[in-house]
Amino acid sequence: MNALGEILRRRILAEGPISIAAYMQECLLHPEHGYYTSRNPLGAAGDFTTAPEISQMFGEMVGLALAQGWLDQGAPKPFVLAEAGPGRGTLMADILRATRTVPGFHEALSLQLIEASPRLRAQQRAALAGYDDIEIAWLDRIADLPEAPLFFVANEFFDALPIRQFLRAEGGWRERRVGLAGDALALGAGEAVDIPALAHRLGDTRPGDVVEVCPQAAAIAHEITARIARHGGTALIIDYGGWHSLGDTLQAVRDHAAVDVLACPGEADLTAHVDFEALAQARAAGTAHTRLTPQGIWLERLGITERARRLAGRLSGAALENHVSAHRRLTHPEEMGTLFKALAFHPAGASAPPGFA
Repeated sequence: MNALGEILRRRILAEGPISIAAYMQECLLHPEHGYYTSRNPLGAAGDFTTAPEISQMFGEMVGLALAQGWLDQGAPKPFVLAEAGPGRGTLMADILRATRTVPGFHEALSLQLIEASPRLRAQQRAALAGYDDIEIAWLDRIADLPEAPLFFVANEFFDALPIRQFLRAEGGWRERRVGLAGDALALGAGEAVDIPALAHRLGDTRPGDVVEVCPQAAAIAHEITARIARHGGTALIIDYGGWHSLGDTLQAVRDHAAVDVLACPGEADLTAHVDFEALAQARAAGTAHTRLTPQGIWLERLGITERARRLAGRLSGAALENHVSAHRRLTHPEEMGTLFKALAFHPAGASAPPGFA
């Protein structure tokens, strides 16, 4: 058992089994042994690769969608451009490069990055070093964003928020927990209890089904949309998941391969599918949401294939092959094109941002 596993073992011995949410929180953000606080998780040398790391085209499409949304809402000045979970800063660097020629966009924005990892903050600072004319701030919480029109993006952010899992039982719901089997971490479940917040799921589940709940995600969605309701703006959420939570989707990835979620606490990335329906239901009054749209369709509507053709004209050999492969990986239904989805929030009565039907 590794160092964090031993810390968790002692905690369980003292307090009893802990929720899946508490386990994820410790594994991802423990000050010394947490996954995001102790290592560089991204890229070929890390454990997983996100869309911005695959190709610059992804960030370019996101940037132009945000800029067009800003123009469609009257180009408010000043405004906040914010990203939650900015990784190595690749996505934001591509967004800023793609929007450099949009008149007034850079001059009006205040860039706010929500990032908990000191290691990743340092990489983001390096990635954005060429934009000395832009005010950049790093925040610990979305609640700390300035009060202003908000143009917000979160790519593979919500999937890493801690979830709770509930197992449908004859007498109610049993919360799945992490306990001990001997000295080893093991999954179990508590006693069946009535949970009023899950009463609406009794009609579409059967005993043995698992429902996942992410209270933090709903709270963040409400916080973001409340700001959009007050000041205007757009929020783009891109992640993997679906419209209605059903089933156990908790997974761990290490060295680009799936591993047991309990095998190496703090040494693997833990994620779960995003319940986009819950995000939409949490939105503040005065805002609307788009249809949930597969990433591949959304990117195609934004013009990624035409952009790919233009970039391909400058390439040859292995570089061209890699470029074609990247386009396929981002858009094809058998790659990220269907698994990943996009959802946007905007003021009620305002136009939806580009790419959404």
